[in-house]
Amino acid sequence: MNIAELQTKLLAAARANPPGDRVPYAFEKRVTALLAARAATEPLALWVRGLWRAAASCAVIALLFGAWTFFNPAASSKTDDLSQNFENTLLASVDQSDQTQ
Repeated sequence: MNIAELQTKLLAAARANPPGDRVPYAFEKRVTALLAARAATEPLALWVRGLWRAAASCAVIALLFGAWTFFNPAASSKTDDLSQNFENTLLASVDQSDQTQ
């Protein structure tokens, strides 16, 4: 069906049936009761909800990186010990001073 033709038919039907000027009984009271029953949104509630979602996603990311570190085959094949490298670096100046005497 043609869109323009459909629009003219719908407009003609709407003009043929004008809306009534009678308001239903206690309409304004029902509307105000619905507005009052609706909980007011607190600005902090939005922040709290967002921060909880961020905390959950950070926990998931931390678990994924922890699992990746634990199960990484490259880390297990590495024979270099960080503690030994750190100790050798710190004690290098002490070893040099002992050799000069």
